[in-house]
Amino acid sequence: MVPSLVAEFEVRLQRLREALPALAFFAGFAWDALTLGRSVAAMDLWLLSAYLAGAAALLWLIGRRQAHAVAGAGEAAETGPWWRESGPYFLLQFLFGGLFSALFIFYFESSSHFLATLWALGLGGLLVANEFLEDRYRRFTLTWALFGLCAMLLLNFVVPHVVGSISAIWFVLSTLAGAGLAQGLRHWTPGRPGRIRPVWGIAAALLLAYALDVIPPVPLVKRDIAVGHDLGHVDGAYRLHQEKAPWWQFWHRTVAAVHLRPGERLYCVSAVFAPSGLHTRLYHRWSRHDPDTGWSDAPRIGFDLAGGRSGGYRGYTWKQNLAPGEWRVVVETENGHTVAVHGFVIAREALADDAEMVDKTF
Repeated sequence: MVPSLVAEFEVRLQRLREALPALAFFAGFAWDALTLGRSVAAMDLWLLSAYLAGAAALLWLIGRRQAHAVAGAGEAAETGPWWRESGPYFLLQFLFGGLFSALFIFYFESSSHFLATLWALGLGGLLVANEFLEDRYRRFTLTWALFGLCAMLLLNFVVPHVVGSISAIWFVLSTLAGAGLAQGLRHWTPGRPGRIRPVWGIAAALLLAYALDVIPPVPLVKRDIAVGHDLGHVDGAYRLHQEKAPWWQFWHRTVAAVHLRPGERLYCVSAVFAPSGLHTRLYHRWSRHDPDTGWSDAPRIGFDLAGGRSGGYRGYTWKQNLAPGEWRVVVETENGHTVAVHGFVIAREALADDAEMVDKTF
């Protein structure tokens, strides 16, 4: 009776051990989804920096243990409980999972055009792959690559917070600093296991992706963007008047196409979050699509951004005498990196005098 109960308990314990990575993954991702990604607060970055420091300490300890094992290869191997052997790798897996889940949420919040969204989804793929890489961590080359990538992406957020600027030079320096951190850690790890060259390859790919506007301009995060007819400023809030959708289109709040009176202005309002202390300049670029020639851009209009407001810093521009057709407004940084893209259609029909309006508050 007792032996059978012990055997059954061991089977259940083995199943629990196999499920631990998945449980840790879903719990960590759910926690990050609830607590991160809306404001990218300094406390979030301190927490993620602690994750990175913990991963660095584990990598050094694992490298030291492997170096001692190689040095004593002729001695009898010591056996011990599974957690002593696999525990450090599981903890490293948990820390990498926490970093990737938070960075995925941050980048997904910052991604508002197709290429940037693909980049964020790529991070999501790494997040899922991390749950199946415990054995690979023992080979170290992949581990250095993951650690270097986490360090680079995290510093891409941390450095703009510290210096109060999103200039391209800070992205370059933070990327190189993350790769250098991985290089230095490997140099001081006993035995210098694995290869570090893939880390510098990742750094080069990040810099190229940034130059091609594939990576969103972190730490800016789009909050909202919309176009409307009239714009008011009441009690510290902007109120944009938009055409209300007919009652039978209950799944829409506003109409699909904008109707304008002759000579009427059309306003575009955007709200973009930036960390406290960051000051920069954003631009609205209005463009119309021609079926024959493609997109034609009007000169972009700029406004200053001061970070710190949780709902995002509001900026607006307007145009009038707009031709019917497909339009878009691109919110971009001084160096042309895309923050948000908002597409809309201007109808040929003029706005009816009895058109019902609704207010959108920023």
